[in-house]
Amino acid sequence: MITRVAVVPYPPLLVPALTVRADAETERLRGACLRAVSSLADSSAEWVVVGVDQSGPIRFSSDTAGTFAGFGRDVQVSLGGSAEPDPRLPLPALIAGLLREQAGARAVEVRLLAPGTPAEECRDLGSELAGTGTALLVLAEGTNRADERSPHAPDPRAQPLDDRLAEALAEVDAETLQALDPELCAELGVPREALQVLPGVVTEGTWRGELLYSATPFGVTYNVATWTREV
Repeated sequence: MITRVAVVPYPPLLVPALTVRADAETERLRGACLRAVSSLADSSAEWVVVGVDQSGPIRFSSDTAGTFAGFGRDVQVSLGGSAEPDPRLPLPALIAGLLREQAGARAVEVRLLAPGTPAEECRDLGSELAGTGTALLVLAEGTNRADERSPHAPDPRAQPLDDRLAEALAEVDAETLQALDPELCAELGVPREALQVLPGVVTEGTWRGELLYSATPFGVTYNVATWTREV
């Protein structure tokens, strides 16, 4: 069964080779992500990764490889095998491969949900995954309308939603995640579909959450958290 979960964002700035000079906040974010995924590797050498992408629903096996060439550098990553890099591999899968390599995990399988997937289907996927003997990595970000640095016009609803997400991740509050408003999340850029897999994973046992990072350094809110089953 899954006993360890990590939630991390998936911006290209996590790739050192894509950043000419990383500032202190970038290093903090990368460090928190590495801590989170290293805890997964301590739990299991094989992960399931869940994210959201327009290409979904789609599954990528551990034989898959890709490249960040579309983001400016031909940085190649693998989900565990030695296949030829697919230049069309979606960003969440690329980040999954990067984090796998950084943490030293053996293999990851990536499941990408389509935007708009109903909450019940997301939860059902979590229930399906809960019985596997792997660790779970969830790729999700907060709002992209928090302040004047955001890629979209600031929205007063962003900060309350970001606060709610951070608290839910810190407290293993599955009910709050399950109740996320699909329309609000879509308008504010939150991939709630990935987050709504989590309620299906933690239906049994006692879980402890730890929020390793929560900030909006470049106009997009990033949360990094781990959930660990204790009983």
